[in-house]
Amino acid sequence: MAELVPFAVPTESDKTLLVWELSSGPTAEALHHSLFTVFSQFGLLYSVRVFPNAAVAGPGFYAVIKFYSAKDAHRAQKACDQKQLFQKSPVKVRLGTRHKAVQHQALPLNSSRCQELANYYFGFNGWSKRILEVGYFSWKQYGQGEEEYLSDFSFEEEEFRLPELD
Repeated sequence: MAELVPFAVPTESDKTLLVWELSSGPTAEALHHSLFTVFSQFGLLYSVRVFPNAAVAGPGFYAVIKFYSAKDAHRAQKACDQKQLFQKSPVKVRLGTRHKAVQHQALPLNSSRCQELANYYFGFNGWSKRILEVGYFSWKQYGQGEEEYLSDFSFEEEEFRLPELD
């Protein structure tokens, strides 16, 4: 069944993964890079955030990873839970849980995130908001002597190329 992926900030718990038992050896930045590399193989990520464990939990880190797609998050959770992804010990990966009473307003994505999402799912790579050249030409209607002006908009060919269909 197809999944609807809205152009909104993902807030649903089924799009959020909690990853813990991350090693205390590497820096938070290095863990962020490793987590992004591993989990982006399953789908487009909205965010990867790495946090230090609370003092009572001992040294180490945990991470919150948000996907645009719930299906991608589920696949990543199943494939990565209890696996040694990039460290010597296995990590735990769980889908987020949230009480049903908590409702969040859907926040729209900014334009660069919309472009990233469209590029990923539609296969385009070069959306443009710019008109590169505008030309005007006129022609006379037969017998009326009035001129009409038509606009001719030119775009770079690579910017709006559609993918080939099989």
